[in-house]
Amino acid sequence: MGNIVTLENVEKTYGSNKVVKCLNMEIKEGEFLTLLGPSGCGKTTTLRMIAGFEEASSGRILVEGEDVEKKEPYQRNVNTVFQSYALFPHMNIYDNIAYGLKIKGVKQDEISERVSKMLDLVCLKGFEKRKPSQLSGGQKQRVAIARALINRPKVLLLDEPLGALDLKLRKQMQLELKRLQKKLQITFIYVTHDQEEALTMSDRIAIMNGGVLEQLDTSKEIYNHPKTRFVASFIGESNIFDGVVQQTEGNIVRVGTECGHALCEGEGYQINESVVVSVRPENMKFSSERKHGYSLYGTVKEVVFVGNMIKANIGLPNGNEVKLMRLPDEEIPSIGDKVFLSWDPSKGVLIKNRDDAVYKYLDKLQREVITDGREKKEK
Repeated sequence: MGNIVTLENVEKTYGSNKVVKCLNMEIKEGEFLTLLGPSGCGKTTTLRMIAGFEEASSGRILVEGEDVEKKEPYQRNVNTVFQSYALFPHMNIYDNIAYGLKIKGVKQDEISERVSKMLDLVCLKGFEKRKPSQLSGGQKQRVAIARALINRPKVLLLDEPLGALDLKLRKQMQLELKRLQKKLQITFIYVTHDQEEALTMSDRIAIMNGGVLEQLDTSKEIYNHPKTRFVASFIGESNIFDGVVQQTEGNIVRVGTECGHALCEGEGYQINESVVVSVRPENMKFSSERKHGYSLYGTVKEVVFVGNMIKANIGLPNGNEVKLMRLPDEEIPSIGDKVFLSWDPSKGVLIKNRDDAVYKYLDKLQREVITDGREKKEK
């Protein structure tokens, strides 16, 4: 499967504000790729540059291997679906969907055939004569998608298309969009700030932060092996520990943190190197006695039942909290219990720490083994 869209060192600057920074990305033909990140991270600007609504300040954007910098939006073989639907209120559904073909001068017989197929595809057969005002939000969104797809684009760009829908309808439309994409085998580039939406729909996710691409990978890989502190904290819930490498033996790394030491799997780490440890709440273990290689401990402050899961918040000596998650029929500690914390080393994700503030903090501590003195006092 080849690349259908390629971004090479793409940047976008508004005055002194650089909103997209040296972005390199290859998007495969037929994949569902989501641009995910908080507001202001550059994801919509990136989509608009691919569409041709914004001009890149530097770098190249290629569609099907061809540089599209000088091409107008209608010449790029891409179509865009917006959150606002952008339907013509005075036209019926048939004319809204057919509009692009009429502008291109397509013959009426072909227009009728293609509109009929699109209505079948988005499950709106029989709605041809209705006006947009007579449709629900989900139906309007399907009309907008049909209007974009009828032009047979190689790439469909979707800018938070489900943002205006209620939760139940949004989840339904997520499945419908994924079904459409798989059936048509068209490349979808989808913008959202909703993590669950991205994990549910995407073949791959591009996580952006401050105009920078933090990680581009499959949903599973991003969840289980985040490459940066931001990704670990942004996708799902995660327990984050700052620390330094104390010891390495094979692929097992002992990490010292402010509240105790722990074990993780990792290779290529140096003694006294600054690292971040990420552990998902479902992977966090608890016990009444200290486990070999681990000295983290805390007191259970809160236990919350959330339907399909039970969550416990455990307060650490430094005032931070650790989240622990279990199924309703699994054992969970009680409020007030003192527990020792551990995890399987393979579930503790090690990340090289690039946070300048953390480096300064560790330098202040002279990168000493910060748990030894505290452990002796406990004994």
